[in-house]
Amino acid sequence: MSSDFESYEQDFAVLTADITGRIGKVPKLVGDEKKQMVASVEKQLEEARELLEQMELEVREIPPQSRGMYSSRMRSYKQEMGKLEADFKRSRIAYSDEVRNELLGDDGNSSENQRAHLLDNTERLERSSRRLEAGYQIAVETEQIGQEMLENLSHDREKIQRARERLRETDANLGKSSRILTGMLRRIIQNRILIVVLAVIIIFTTVMAIYFSVKGR
Repeated sequence: MSSDFESYEQDFAVLTADITGRIGKVPKLVGDEKKQMVASVEKQLEEARELLEQMELEVREIPPQSRGMYSSRMRSYKQEMGKLEADFKRSRIAYSDEVRNELLGDDGNSSENQRAHLLDNTERLERSSRRLEAGYQIAVETEQIGQEMLENLSHDREKIQRARERLRETDANLGKSSRILTGMLRRIIQNRILIVVLAVIIIFTTVMAIYFSVKGR
């Protein structure tokens, strides 16, 4: 399971490094070349998001006792992803300003004001995104804790059930042993009674034999 995570991790590292390099090139390009670069970065960012989703699924399958380290790495990768998206937004804003100036002929001051306004809005969106991400992370951690508690309760329930089964088996064995001992005691009593009866018969026979022997003389 961890080998799959590490494979996705390597792919993510290579992809984000390539995205970082491409984002840095966007402001330096012009025309169709810049458009193609923006479209390429958008596609790569989508691939990076998909890799993060796969990595998160893998983390959920890792046993709870080993999950903490991978969860910490996931938080780091999500922060890196957020930074990449923020950098890309800034480069797109610069790109949009340039295109707008080319189409509408806006002067430099207007473009700068619009850019500052857009950057301000972008920063607000980033802050909101970080808060949402923090809330999502708390929800994920809470879910993991709940799963661990359910697993522990399930293990405890299995232990209790096994203990009950052992108690039932012990009760059954004790009942069987009690019946066997009762039967043995009954047979011992019967044998003793039989021995006493035989002894009485033998004594009576012996006495009668002596009596008739003496009487005959």
